[in-house]
Amino acid sequence: MNVPYQLGKPLSDATWQTVKFRTVFEYCKWDIQSEDHCVLAEFPLLIAGSRWQELGTLAEGLSRELADAERELLQRRDLQAKLGLPEALREEFGRLGGPTPGIARVMRFDFHFTDEGWRISEVNADVPGGFIEASGFTQLMAAHYPGTTTPPDPAGIYARTLAAGLGPDAVVGLVHATAYSDDRQVMQFLGKRMLEHGLRTILSSPDHIRWDEGRASVSSSFAKNRLDAIVRFFPAEWLPTLRARSQWTPFFAGSRTPVSNPASAVLVQSKRFPLVWDSLSTDLRTWRVLLPETVCPSIVEKDLRDWVVKPALGRVGEDIAISGVTSERKLQLIHKAAQRRPSHWVAQRRFAAIPLPDGNGSYYPSIGVFTVDGTVAGAYARIGHKPLIDDEAQDIAVLIVGDGGNA
Repeated sequence: MNVPYQLGKPLSDATWQTVKFRTVFEYCKWDIQSEDHCVLAEFPLLIAGSRWQELGTLAEGLSRELADAERELLQRRDLQAKLGLPEALREEFGRLGGPTPGIARVMRFDFHFTDEGWRISEVNADVPGGFIEASGFTQLMAAHYPGTTTPPDPAGIYARTLAAGLGPDAVVGLVHATAYSDDRQVMQFLGKRMLEHGLRTILSSPDHIRWDEGRASVSSSFAKNRLDAIVRFFPAEWLPTLRARSQWTPFFAGSRTPVSNPASAVLVQSKRFPLVWDSLSTDLRTWRVLLPETVCPSIVEKDLRDWVVKPALGRVGEDIAISGVTSERKLQLIHKAAQRRPSHWVAQRRFAAIPLPDGNGSYYPSIGVFTVDGTVAGAYARIGHKPLIDDEAQDIAVLIVGDGGNA
């Protein structure tokens, strides 16, 4: 099978040190070290131009179908119960009025190349990350690989789309979990890019947001200002942890301030989304081709070891069980949890990702393709030595070469 990508040559030590430092100080990537390894790869992933176009077309199809499915699910309370959402969110969707308007809807679809062609493992439709790596870091890497081009710049497209929808000098609240530096760095970086497009930004926690007749504002010791829009980098399932329901429900419904992304995105963020497909009228033909068979663990007749087991609202590869990849002890713990509370988990048919050989062993890439308002907007890739992209994987720049080319 013709593998659509290859690994580029590593940068020299001196050049690599410069790229790392610039990524930290110019692009806010503060957490470049994890235990004893750098989280950034010193070599790029090179993909043929025609294969990148193919990925972009697939991602746009997935995005359009997902947007239609979300709109339908907002009206289908009978199906929402199957998605494995926390009780507080199920209650909120039950009383939902007019949904909060979205602006600059951003999604990221994670692609893997397998023995059956492209497959996706999931969508990040709620609060997708990867902007620093897909924008700033990728641009720095491209400068050292003549003959390559970069995918679109997702941070720039995101900022430009917001600016076009809001007008000059609009104020955007960058709402995130302020206790986490890895979240803060993303907001800091996006804030810099938005400033380039004439937007003003205020970084805040959701605790700092006040709502008056559906209009959002920041009220704190560091800022008091009406907001024209909110960029939410705070997972929807965390919102009920806020002290008062009135603080978080407008992210779902009732806000007159547009949000990117409105919290209704959690309906399709759930890994149990495929369990309701047959009850929807939405045409999901692209999803049906690219996502492996996904079922509730309770209906698996044989050993769960034949499946990939995932939590309904898991993120960054946490609590995923793959036989032969996950440690035996963790595998058993996850399988027991899935059997005990199957409505909070899924079992996904395992695919055979094709590894890339290297002097240090084999690498398994995953290419996350961004869309903004349904149009392809860039790529955030990760790579690891096992067919599970988790916190041990590295971020790698995706560069485009001519078909059959090298760099």
